[in-house]
Amino acid sequence: MKKPKWVVEKEQARKAAASETVWLFGLHAVRDALMNPKRQKLRLIVTRNAQDKLTEAIDFAEIEAEMVDPRKFTAPIDPGSVHQGAALEVKPLDWGGLAENCIGRELPRVILLDRVTDPHNVGAILRSAEVLGASAVIGTRHHSAPETGALAKTASGALERQPYLRVRNLADAIVELQNMGFLVLGLDGEAEETIETALGGKLDQPVALVLGAEGPGLRQKTKETVDQLVKIDAAGGFGSLNVSNAAAIALYASRHR
Repeated sequence: MKKPKWVVEKEQARKAAASETVWLFGLHAVRDALMNPKRQKLRLIVTRNAQDKLTEAIDFAEIEAEMVDPRKFTAPIDPGSVHQGAALEVKPLDWGGLAENCIGRELPRVILLDRVTDPHNVGAILRSAEVLGASAVIGTRHHSAPETGALAKTASGALERQPYLRVRNLADAIVELQNMGFLVLGLDGEAEETIETALGGKLDQPVALVLGAEGPGLRQKTKETVDQLVKIDAAGGFGSLNVSNAAAIALYASRHR
């Protein structure tokens, strides 16, 4: 009996995910990945200088480094990447599902990203999320930035510690968070209320903040699914924020009176 098309596609996607690897680069990103026991490491390429700087991390990871001439750096990464003489092939991290990452903390805060595809923006958001105590950053499997070397380098180590989940459907994830007791706020420059006024008297409640890509913003379906649309309190009536800056400000505003 011939398998249905959807079954075949699901099996193909599972096989593709199982074979997927990521090349991380740069001393900071490589060191943090080597020191992360949850990260599956496959291949390490370094120059002599980089190996000297990463000796402790290499010993901890118990991985054999491949030494290369700095003028002939052979790792399969973009030639323009600032690799600092170190590149590490790894498997993407598996953080698990929403419930195990988003509940259990005091004052849970979660960031959801609606079509934010720039790895530098997502890397910066992960860094802010770690510093400001977010439980997780959530994107979609399609139309969001996957784990890449550029994302890891911008995240400055946060990719190894800050849960970054990618879900099939953002609206479904929002509903799941609402069922867990989260107040889900979508950021929209045209909203009437600010984050602070919307959270007046509710700071002790779990909060999820949804941010859209610069330009198009939140999709209509996302706007219809969140509990409320809010904006960042701005001093003037002009200009706009980069999405990573907006995420940091919104997260901070959601935690302080």
